This record gives sequence, structure tokens and C-alpha cells, in this order.
Amino acid sequence: MRGLKTWWPYYLMMSPGVIYFALFHYLPIWEAKLAFEDFRIIGDNIWVGFKHYETLFSSPIFMQVLLNTLIISGMKMLFVFPVPIFLALMINEVRGTGLRKFIQSAIYLPHFLSWVVIAGIFIAALSPSNGAVNDIRGMFGLASVPFMTDSGSIRWVLVFSEIWRSAGWDSLLYFAAIMAIDPQLYDAAEMDGANRWQKITNVTIPGIIPTIATLFILNVGLFLNAGFDQVFNLANDAIRDRIDIIDTYVYRIGLQTGQFSLATAAGLFKGVIGLVMIVAAHNFSKKLTGKGVW
Repeated sequence: MRGLKTWWPYYLMMSPGVIYFALFHYLPIWEAKLAFEDFRIIGDNIWVGFKHYETLFSSPIFMQVLLNTLIISGMKMLFVFPVPIFLALMINEVRGTGLRKFIQSAIYLPHFLSWVVIAGIFIAALSPSNGAVNDIRGMFGLASVPFMTDSGSIRWVLVFSEIWRSAGWDSLLYFAAIMAIDPQLYDAAEMDGANRWQKITNVTIPGIIPTIATLFILNVGLFLNAGFDQVFNLANDAIRDRIDIIDTYVYRIGLQTGQFSLATAAGLFKGVIGLVMIVAAHNFSKKLTGKGVW
């Protein structure tokens, strides 16, 4: 209580975040039991055990949704996760302070745009009739491609839009880790005759390995998220079956059709798998690098 009286302004600033997580992350844990019940508006819910999981796993729609989630999350992990690391390494090599600040401001900006705005930008840029991308393709004699309705292209649209929005902001963590590396290590490497590439590979990258490992573990824990806001805003009827993920499936069957128990079962399945994956990634990282989340 003495600490509360002394530091109450900081606790007050922290309270909105605490309230948010309490209401939307911790309180719903108790209601997860709905996954094993039949929901009743009037009267008590009826315990049905694993009935809803049998329904989910026998549904071809859910299996397609699960496959889409795994593919999209795998593509993002493979192609999106490394980009902020390369960006941070490249920004660190920019010697001009003014140029570095300009580059950082430019690549951080998309993070502050909502997916509604970003979806509008990509839909306009990728339009087959007057989009900038297809106009450039036309200059080289290439045929116009309807990226937003093409089943073979839409997942790559998700990947590139995610890179454009998040890579710059995510690089901030790696750049901060680079700034924390002891400058004497660079001085020692230079005295040994190391060039800039050798400094990157022998000093910079080993210095940020703990940060890379921690963020990788956290990303593995969120593997099945796949990006609800992004998919919801970029989806359309032509390609919905290619990018429909667990989160959009839960939204559709829960809020649109009122199957609350089935939606809870799908959400709980995703949460349990995420927990298992983050624990497994933590143990793997501890054995490989000696670093983990805890």
C-alpha cells in the first residue's frame, strides 16, 4: 500500500491495460467451459462433453479453415519474421543520422494505419483495371492479374501486406538490441581487421540472438492467429475459401449464426494448441541457444 501511495500515477496509467486484459483475456477463461456445454439463453447450460469437438473435426469446412490457418501462418513465419531482422541490420549500417531517422520514420508509419485503410490501399493498388501494380506490369507487356480475386495470389497479398505494415515497427526491437551491444566488441573486431560484413556476422547477429529467440517463441505461440483484422478486411466471396481462418470462422459461427458453444470450442482448440506450441518452442530454444521466455 505504501508503494501504491507513492507510485499511484504510474498505476493509474497502467490501469486501462490491466482492465483490458482482465476483461478480455482472463475473465473469459472461466467461460471456456461453454465449449463442453450446449448454450441456453434461458435456464442452465447442458453439459455435452466433447460433442462440439466431434462436430468440428467431422466438418470439412473446419478442416479447410484449419489448413488455411496453418498455411497462412507458416507463410508469415517463413517470409515475414526474418524481414525485421534484416531491416534492423541494414538501418544499423546507415551512417548518416538524418538519413537513418528518415528511413525509420518512413518504415514505421504503416504500423499506425488500421487494416481498413491498408486494405483500401492494397485493393486500389492491385486493381486489374487501374491499379498501379498492373499498370507497371502493362508497361512490360505482362497481362493484368486480378490479385484480390485470384486464388493463387491472395495468400501472397496477405504476406506482402503484413510485411509492409509490420516489418518496420517490429525492426525497432532488434534495432534496440543492436544498440545495447557493447561498442568495445566492434572496436576489438576492427583491430583484428574485420570488415563490415564480418562485424555483422560475428558481433551484431550473435548479440541479438536472445532477442530473436524470444520473439520467435512468442510468434510460435501466436501461430494460429494468422491475422483476423487483415483477413476480415481483405476477404471477398471469390477467395474466401482460400483465406478463411479459425478467427474468422469463430466470428462467423459465433456472432453471425449464434452457435456460441461451437465457436467457443474452436477458440479453445486454438488456445490450447498455441499454449503447447509456445512451451515446445521455449524448450527447443533453451536447448539450442540457452535462452527462452522464462
